[in-house]
Amino acid sequence: MLGTYSKLSSLTAAGALAALLSGGVPALAEDDKTNLGPVGPREPILATIGDKRLIAYYEPSGGMCDVSAVVFDASPNGGGKASTRVRVVLSPGELFQLDAVEDEQVVLTCGPKARILAVLNRGELLTKAASIN
Repeated sequence: MLGTYSKLSSLTAAGALAALLSGGVPALAEDDKTNLGPVGPREPILATIGDKRLIAYYEPSGGMCDVSAVVFDASPNGGGKASTRVRVVLSPGELFQLDAVEDEQVVLTCGPKARILAVLNRGELLTKAASIN
């Protein structure tokens, strides 16, 4: 029985490695993926604000959203090397606004009972991204 479990574990690990190597998970920060939510706990929000990239996630904590966000320079000269981490605890319905240059911003909100985190100004961000491409 143990031999069967060991073989099954090896097959599962090999399958997971094959999925990673085949491109199932983005490997580079410059991969221009966007996920404006809503997301559940520990799922990433991915956004572009001007030449900056935002990666944010949250953990529910006592009915509130404990948000961690990292903003880094995604410009060709910045190369993602300089980053800033921000942590904030939001009550449900409370807003957190991350400002960038040229009046660009991302507005995050904690959902009811800390079940979701979402970007409120999705339309604005998607419109700006479409006009750049």
